Amino acid sequence: MKSCCITLWLSSVAIYLSKFGTRQQMNDLICAWSRKLMDVVKLSVQVFNPYGFQFLPNQVYIIMSNHASLYDIPLIFTSLPGSIRMIAKKELMRVPIWGLAMKRADFIFVDRENRTQAMRDLVVAKEKMMTGIVIWMAPEGTRSKNGKLNVFKKGGFMLALETGAIILPVGIRGAEKILPAKTLKFTLNQQVEVHVGKPIDTRNYTVKTRNELIKAVRQNIAEAARLEMA
Repeated sequence: MKSCCITLWLSSVAIYLSKFGTRQQMNDLICAWSRKLMDVVKLSVQVFNPYGFQFLPNQVYIIMSNHASLYDIPLIFTSLPGSIRMIAKKELMRVPIWGLAMKRADFIFVDRENRTQAMRDLVVAKEKMMTGIVIWMAPEGTRSKNGKLNVFKKGGFMLALETGAIILPVGIRGAEKILPAKTLKFTLNQQVEVHVGKPIDTRNYTVKTRNELIKAVRQNIAEAARLEMA
């Protein structure tokens, strides 16, 4: 209940900021929301960045990670800098206040049931990326329920190839213990690790070698998250 109240309150602020604030203020608000959600469950996180990765100006980025818990969302927003926005399923737009806040904050919604519309949605994502938005997506498409890294969807990789993006693979370890898929049971005082993998430049790949790109990213995420691949 407390998490819902926090989300409702800060969603209202986000709607206001979308009209009268700056992008940096929106970034700060998203991070504040994320930290408050983490505080509710007394979550502690360590970030490991062995390659010393930093976002550079005038370069397009897509963050890709494993996805086993709703808490992956605040973990990503607080572990990495920049104007990070996630690609979310279209159904979330219907959530009162929160859905509108996400839209106003430049989150991207994708219709996973309609391929044609999904491609149009990815065009919107491309336009936002060109303004400095860093996209975060879970290439599995949904939360893993089997403790393994599931097969990746291809749409995000086409977006990466079309924009010449740097893909940043990220492995999240332990988030499934906080709030697993298909449950509302929270576990407090968990320790989670976020491991930043080796960046992959999609300009070294083509549409014909897309499967090689997917394989490289999936392997990188599996190693960073210490997950077996399904």
